Amino acid sequence: MPSGSRRLVLATAAVLCLLALSGCSGLFGGISDEQLDREGSYDDLRERNATVAIDVEDGGLLDEGSFRAVYTLNGTDELELYTSSFFSTQPLDVSAVRFWYENGTMVTGSELDVEQDRSSTDISLPASNGTLAFTANTDGSSFSLPAYVEGSYDVTLPEDHRTSMYLFGSVSPSGYDRTVEDDRERLVWDEVDGSISISYYQERDVPIFVGIVLVVLSAGAVALTYTYLKLRRLQRTREAIDGSLDATDDGGSPPWRR
Repeated sequence: MPSGSRRLVLATAAVLCLLALSGCSGLFGGISDEQLDREGSYDDLRERNATVAIDVEDGGLLDEGSFRAVYTLNGTDELELYTSSFFSTQPLDVSAVRFWYENGTMVTGSELDVEQDRSSTDISLPASNGTLAFTANTDGSSFSLPAYVEGSYDVTLPEDHRTSMYLFGSVSPSGYDRTVEDDRERLVWDEVDGSISISYYQERDVPIFVGIVLVVLSAGAVALTYTYLKLRRLQRTREAIDGSLDATDDGGSPPWRR
């Protein structure tokens, strides 16, 4: 290869490497102080009698949903936040981070040591006992989160959303108590040491779904009836033609000559 072409190839490769590295740093360059310090309200969740209290909010038709979470920590120096998929783990993108010491003193997210890499968001806590709160996004029709700490969990779903109908909703793990307060379903576990996975639906969608099923079934019944009648008509026509042919084969005159 000529020296000029070799230099061109090396220069192109160097540019591509720089672009790749800059892309990675953009994707995993950490969470900004502005995002960590966003406004967030957690008083209602801190009042719940649970190790972890979570409030899931519906995001609407086009927007993602979100959830607020409060963790009461005991002997925990660092929390590793991530989401799991079939192939890999990804960092949980948190915002509005707060930490309360046992005496009630609060610090914001920018005052904490928060590091994010390809697989997790790691928060180093200023005290092993205290309360950590954050906000993150979730899917619009489901909620799934690893149990970062063991203990009791209290999860509230968006308004007018339910999990009780088998075809549309599911909850894992089992062993929870379900209640409905102010049109919001609430799920409580005494102990969780794995992960929580919840699929939910809007109650108003169930009659719509049933109506669509009935329309499809009715259309199918009409189509089957039409097909059956058409086949019967064709069968009668064939029988009539076969009878005419049989009469001709027996030596009789065809019907049109009689």
